[in-house]
Amino acid sequence: MANVALTGLKKSYGPVDVIKGVDIAIEDGEFVVFVGPSGCGKSTLLRMIAGLEDISGGTLSIGGRVVNDVPPKDRRIAMVFQSYAIFPHMTVRENVAFGLTIAKMPKKEKEAKVAEAARILQMEHLLDRRPSQLSGGQRQRVAIGRAIVREPAVFLFDEPLSNLDAALRVDMRMELAKLHQDLKATMIYVTHDQVEAMTLADKIVVLNAGVVQQVGTPLELYHSPANLFVAGFIGSPKMNLLPVTVEGVTSSSVTVGSPDLGVAMLPFRPGAVVVGDQVTLGVRPHMLGLGAGTRLPGAVQLVERLGNETIAMLRLKSGQEITAALGGDQPIRVGDRIDPGFAPTAAALFDTAGIALTRA
Repeated sequence: MANVALTGLKKSYGPVDVIKGVDIAIEDGEFVVFVGPSGCGKSTLLRMIAGLEDISGGTLSIGGRVVNDVPPKDRRIAMVFQSYAIFPHMTVRENVAFGLTIAKMPKKEKEAKVAEAARILQMEHLLDRRPSQLSGGQRQRVAIGRAIVREPAVFLFDEPLSNLDAALRVDMRMELAKLHQDLKATMIYVTHDQVEAMTLADKIVVLNAGVVQQVGTPLELYHSPANLFVAGFIGSPKMNLLPVTVEGVTSSSVTVGSPDLGVAMLPFRPGAVVVGDQVTLGVRPHMLGLGAGTRLPGAVQLVERLGNETIAMLRLKSGQEITAALGGDQPIRVGDRIDPGFAPTAAALFDTAGIALTRA
């Protein structure tokens, strides 16, 4: 396997800059997920690593070797696409072995590699079937098997679960996580689904408009988003973001106020924030609980009962709506007034530029 290093990587189409100087270090054996909204550049970045897009600037290295001008077939990578890209006239066995057949690998060695891939993916019983006889999840396993037999240094996945239904996506996520544990391979995975990113990744790279917004573990991004974009993108339901005014600062705290919140002292280093600044308070829905902490009273507008938790949408005094994820099956109804609260240490605070303040 191998590490992957992107240093000042750029991609332009004429005057349009799509990837704007990306720096990412991916360690050997890591599962790294590129995540972001449609059009953020994540698939373009993956295709640059694969050698399917030219690099306009910067350096890409795999296993310590600069590969900017190395053809895809010589980069020791294997890619699994959103579309399964398997041949309908071939059996599963022939599809998995296709790359090895083209490379003229000896038959005995080829059969051994196919058998091992089938064992890992638990599809030995499917080897003699054709794609028309397979489910969507089974077809995706065939595409992954074709990648495994090549024994690449790096696996690349471009939204491989997008074409599957919700239940099957959950199953395939678990299979991919187990595959990573079994192979201990370097894997780079692209998705727009932040739940996939949170559940699969050792490390997440959040992209927006061709710029890296934050790199970190799933829990780092969840608990300590670097800016407003990451705060609003990572987490489901998404973070509540409320405008507040700075009413006081010390070396280890910022006091903020608003009609909805009243006044709250939060344990943050103020940085460049001064009294009078309009800043943003962030509170995760799951950090809100009934009758505790700093209160955000409001009228219930919508209730979603999920069994293990109750999701409530509230309209605050100012008219702004927030979401509270309350534990268990709460006996609340539309029209009720409740006052969920949060601990000051559970909040996030963002300055006038949308950059997160550091916790004291």
